[in-house]
Amino acid sequence: MNLLSLVATHSDVDLETIARLSAGSSEVATAVLDDGHPVSGAVVLATCNRYEIYCELPSGHDAEEAKSALFSLISDNSGIDKHLVARAFTVNTGVDVSRHLFSVGAGLDSAVVGEREIAGQVRRALIEAQENGTASGGLTRLFQTASRTAKDVGSQTGLGQRGLSIVSVALELATDLALEPEWAGKNVVIIGTGAYAGATMSLLRERGCSDVSVFSASGRAESFVATRGGTALTRQTLPDALAAADVVIGCSGGDTRVEADAVERVRAGSDKPLTVIDLALTHDFDPSVGELADVELITLESVRLAAPQEQKDSLTEARRIVVEAAEKFEHQQKSRTVDAAIVALRKHTHNVLDVELERVRSQHGCTAAGEEVEFALRRMVKQLLHIPTVRGRELAANGDQDTYIAALEALYGIEVEEPAAAPRAEKTSEQTFTSGGSGRSGAAGMDSCPVSLPLREESA
Repeated sequence: MNLLSLVATHSDVDLETIARLSAGSSEVATAVLDDGHPVSGAVVLATCNRYEIYCELPSGHDAEEAKSALFSLISDNSGIDKHLVARAFTVNTGVDVSRHLFSVGAGLDSAVVGEREIAGQVRRALIEAQENGTASGGLTRLFQTASRTAKDVGSQTGLGQRGLSIVSVALELATDLALEPEWAGKNVVIIGTGAYAGATMSLLRERGCSDVSVFSASGRAESFVATRGGTALTRQTLPDALAAADVVIGCSGGDTRVEADAVERVRAGSDKPLTVIDLALTHDFDPSVGELADVELITLESVRLAAPQEQKDSLTEARRIVVEAAEKFEHQQKSRTVDAAIVALRKHTHNVLDVELERVRSQHGCTAAGEEVEFALRRMVKQLLHIPTVRGRELAANGDQDTYIAALEALYGIEVEEPAAAPRAEKTSEQTFTSGGSGRSGAAGMDSCPVSLPLREESA
């Protein structure tokens, strides 16, 4: 199995660039497979802090062509020059692919180290790829192993036991900067109904905040509050809600930002402070909002800087689990690559044996002595195949499976065929995708909002 990943994260690239690179991210996996490039599977992981593409390739020699094709697609979708796109991504191959993804899924690469939300986003990335028919068998195994590794880290270390997340750190930061210790009695407006909005609502409830209103540019506020509580806002009631709010939390990630003059307009006549928490990668609020009098703006960058450090011992143990899981995964995948060759050798040997036994039967008939001879020969063949089978798996584990396959071809004339790739699933018009993280699917074409709120809602 040949894996390739392109990685752009908050550690190396600013969030604005990640947001631009992510434009049209949901179409990249389908496009790279449909356009005839040497890619047999693709999964896209797009969150508020990262944009990563994982691919399975027919051959390791296809990496450069596949990488170039992906850079071109991302450039076309984002409008960023292809050379700048290439500079924004880190390219991983081999064990580095699994090691990085396992680290991501375990929360070790997050802005808030140990946060558990990313594990769900990794699962949803695979689900979406499976529903779109772009997830190959190798990528499915990779992402499923990443999920299991994340569970192991959570159960075997103290990492994440405090329940930290981007949302929880943002709320703590708001408490430290602008609020009284208690959230009870605070008037909060949430913009968006995606995964972050759901997490925000849960954490607000835990903190005793009951006066929460929700606005959805795509009209999903009613269904959102029906299961979580709160008051659904419309475009008509939103301005009054913003005027009365103590805290406004943006989790939408739409195409349009709330400008400073819009905030000033709806807050005219109000003298109480306002805290704005912007959790959208593409920003629901223009940065100039933070320059207004009596307004405190908290962004994802603020959260990243304020996130506490986890205990050293927990991090060390978590990294050990990730490294061992990646090495085990790579060992298993290398062993799988030689399976077809071992099967071919066994088939060849047993075919030769069957031909000779049939010749003996035709000359001497089926006798008790003949059955004993057949039993002895088959046991002998099994023993003869044992060492070549073990050596094949050992060579594969060391990355030398091609040597084994070449030896079979040279000694026995056995041609080992690559297993056929599974056909892509057809996407139907009735499919419903699982939303999460800062996924890029959403409703487009909404009417403009009276206070320049996002026209298109995303599941940030």
